[in-house]
Amino acid sequence: MRVDQPVLSDDPILQHDLQLPDSWWADLAGTLEKVSAVDTDRVAVRQQYMDRAIPQFVGLLAPTAICWTTAHSDVHWANLTEPLRLLDWEGWGRAPEGFDAATLYAYTLLQPDTAAHVRAVFPILGSPAGLAAEATVCAQLLQTVARGDNLVLEDRLRDWSEELRRR
Repeated sequence: MRVDQPVLSDDPILQHDLQLPDSWWADLAGTLEKVSAVDTDRVAVRQQYMDRAIPQFVGLLAPTAICWTTAHSDVHWANLTEPLRLLDWEGWGRAPEGFDAATLYAYTLLQPDTAAHVRAVFPILGSPAGLAAEATVCAQLLQTVARGDNLVLEDRLRDWSEELRRR
């Protein structure tokens, strides 16, 4: 399928603040809420991965009392358009509640104003219910840093992991 709108960023990592209308944010929140309610056997994140990666990369035990929902699982700025279209669906499946919001937040860490907006739109971030998703996404990206990718995010990811450990 061809989409006429350009993506919001050429890179998954947001390199500049975006001034998106409130209606765009509301559409995104509503779309991700609808995705989360879809019933599926597809898996985007496995508990076994969380059990291994979260202690290794974030430094805390993986949460076990998790609400699992359906996630797009690759919500970043190169997969979003305005007006809203959510692109690149090959990895969708079950993940911890809030996984898509945590992923978008992670890819926004270089832009504090937009990152704060992501947190405001998705209140699961920073909540006890969102800890599993946030720790998983943080671990995933710190693992990519260990392989030499996403190095520009390293300091912000380490700060985030420290904040997660304090919860």
